[in-house]
Amino acid sequence: MLSGTGLVAGYRKGTPVLNGMDIEIPAGSVVGLAGPSGCGKSTLARVLSLLQQPWAGRVSVDGAVVTGFRHAAPREQRTAIGLVFQQPRQAVDPRFTLWRIIAEPLHALGRSEELSGRVAELAEHLGVSDELLSRRPHEVSDGQLQRACLARALAVRPRYLVCDEMTAMLDASTTAALVRVVDEQVRDAGTGVLAISHDERLLERWAHRVVRLCPAPVWEGDRRPFRGGPTPDEV
Repeated sequence: MLSGTGLVAGYRKGTPVLNGMDIEIPAGSVVGLAGPSGCGKSTLARVLSLLQQPWAGRVSVDGAVVTGFRHAAPREQRTAIGLVFQQPRQAVDPRFTLWRIIAEPLHALGRSEELSGRVAELAEHLGVSDELLSRRPHEVSDGQLQRACLARALAVRPRYLVCDEMTAMLDASTTAALVRVVDEQVRDAGTGVLAISHDERLLERWAHRVVRLCPAPVWEGDRRPFRGGPTPDEV
C-alpha cells in the first residue's frame, strides 16, 4: 500500500495547500481524487511520488516509512512509484526522441540490457509506432506524447502509479486507450493507482472509490507564525 498520513505540504510562500491529509492507495486498486483547482491535488501527487517533501506527516510504501525525498529517496522506494503529469510537454526533455523518453528511467538506473526489449514492448502496448519513436516532442501530438509518458512511467514496472490529470488534454479515444492500459496494469500486475482528475464522471466509471479534496484551512502547526514550513532536517 502507498499511503500518506497527516500530510501538510505546500510551497515556500503562503499557507499550505494540504493540511493533515490522509490517503491510502492499496495494491490492485484505483483510487480517484477529485476537487477544485488549487485544493492540493497536484501537490499530493508530488508528495506521494517522493518529488516533494511534506512539512509534516509521513509517506509509507508497503509499510516502510519514506525517509528521503527527491534524489535522497531510497532507490527501491523511488522506483516503486511512477508518475504521469498533466502536461506532457513540460514533463520531457525536448531534445529527446520518444524512444529516449520511454527509456529514460532504465537508462538512469543503468539497466541497459533491458532497454531495447522493454521500450519496444511498451511502445507496442501504448500504440507508439516505430516512426513515432524516432520523433521528438515537437513533432508529435499531445496524445502521442502522453502515450510515451505513460510508457516511461511504466518502464521500471512500478508497484504504484500516480496519474495527475493524465487525460485532461486528450480526446476521448486517447483517454480510453490510456485508461485501458492502466486498468490492465491494475488487473495483471496488481498496480495501485491514484487517478487525479477534474472529470468526476470519468473517476466514477474508472475508480474503485473516489476521494474529494477540499481546500486546506490555515495550518497553525505549533502556533508560531508560519514562514514556509520546517527545513528538511526538521521534518
